[in-house]
Amino acid sequence: MSKKLKVAIIGSGNIGTDLMIKVIRHGQNLEMGAFVGIDPKSEGLARAERLGVKAISTGVQGLIADPLFQEIDIVFDATSAAAHIENDKLLREVKPNIKMVDLTPAAIGPYCVPVVNGEDHLQVNNVNMVTCGGQATIPMVHAVSRIAKVHYAEIIASIASKSAGPGTRANIDEFTETTSQAIQAVGGAEKGKAIIIMNPAEPPLMMRDTVFVLSELADQEAIRASVQNLVAQVQAYVPGYRLKQDVQFDIIPEDKPVRIEGLGYRSGLKTSVFLEVEGAANFLPAYAGNLDIMTSAGLATAEKIAQAIMA
Repeated sequence: MSKKLKVAIIGSGNIGTDLMIKVIRHGQNLEMGAFVGIDPKSEGLARAERLGVKAISTGVQGLIADPLFQEIDIVFDATSAAAHIENDKLLREVKPNIKMVDLTPAAIGPYCVPVVNGEDHLQVNNVNMVTCGGQATIPMVHAVSRIAKVHYAEIIASIASKSAGPGTRANIDEFTETTSQAIQAVGGAEKGKAIIIMNPAEPPLMMRDTVFVLSELADQEAIRASVQNLVAQVQAYVPGYRLKQDVQFDIIPEDKPVRIEGLGYRSGLKTSVFLEVEGAANFLPAYAGNLDIMTSAGLATAEKIAQAIMA
């Protein structure tokens, strides 16, 4: 068996626990080294111990103090935006070139969406996985932007309230800001906007995403094919990612343009994409596709980083 790189996961909540299980079950170039939290009684740390993973309940300081840290090549951070800034600082004081995959909206490093720019940042020390909404929708914005110039892209991410833990709720402002910026920086839109809706319905509904893209006029069939191609690429690491219905198009005529804040009036082609994301249920329930797409994208990115390190 070829050598695998050891990873540590900071954050013993739902996202961190799901990611740990994914690494154990599906890691090709990665293996679990340490699972880190700050609550000795957390269910996540107890599960790690049952799975034979080193559990550290004293946070990042405890990870740094443990001899195992010297064997860690990649660290996933599944805490919060504010905590990640401090975690990154502390880890780099000991290992300046440690690779970090940031699953918070902190965005210290460049935005990364595997199917769009996953090969572009393999050498940097910190990559940011944007947000669940960003991972689900930015590929669709990119699908249009590689066919036609995109003036504006707006995404609405609807998630089950039960799938939004304390970390998600504490980062709502960061979610909208980070996702909006990534729609532009990665998706290719001149202007981006992100909206998140927490649906309290019972039983909980699966993640749904709506993407509205206003671009220059272009071949509709080329855009439809581009969208379907990107959907298939995302499905390679998120099997439950799918179009809810066919791509829709509307022409915005020059004599009836729409006003876009910061851009003025624009006409062209409006593309509407409707998505559903079903989780793999490795640990989280199937309706929590918003969390599953984050851990899946994080794992896919770390696998590519590991390949680059071992090359």
